[in-house]
Amino acid sequence: MTLRHLAGDAVLRVARPGDELGILACIQALADYEREPDAVENTVEALTASLFGDEPRVFAHVVEQDGVIRGIAVWFLTYSTWTGRHGIWLEDLFVDEAGRGQGWGLALIAALADVCVARDYSRLEWTVLDWNEPSIAFYRSLGAQPQSEWTSQRLTGDALAALARRAVEMSARPE
Repeated sequence: MTLRHLAGDAVLRVARPGDELGILACIQALADYEREPDAVENTVEALTASLFGDEPRVFAHVVEQDGVIRGIAVWFLTYSTWTGRHGIWLEDLFVDEAGRGQGWGLALIAALADVCVARDYSRLEWTVLDWNEPSIAFYRSLGAQPQSEWTSQRLTGDALAALARRAVEMSARPE
């Protein structure tokens, strides 16, 4: 992806080493907006390893203005067994409050759609909190459709550890 010039003298580009602190600041701002200010455990070091390590499995596009990261799209690959093709899961889309209304969010998500089309990926997916009406309206304006027949499921913490122990216990049982 080449550099794309945006309104407000901002640029959209693929994240590069050195962006980690700005990306982390956007992640924290998103957590604050989503009413989970203490939920972020990520670090600059973890972002460096994830985004720029030997085998990156997480990717990001950023909007930069005056040397400051003002928006992010953090994503990773998925795979559809039904289509036999990859897709993109958009983990976080965020534009700081001062940058909203300038088309930066649209530019970020459109850049991911461009990646999907260029690489023949079958889908671009994400979740949105059900109370986040401005974002829901924005996504609908893009033609995104809710997947109401699907519900997200998650294992974390003690439940995740307990299930992992069950796997070990199951493999230790004699046939």
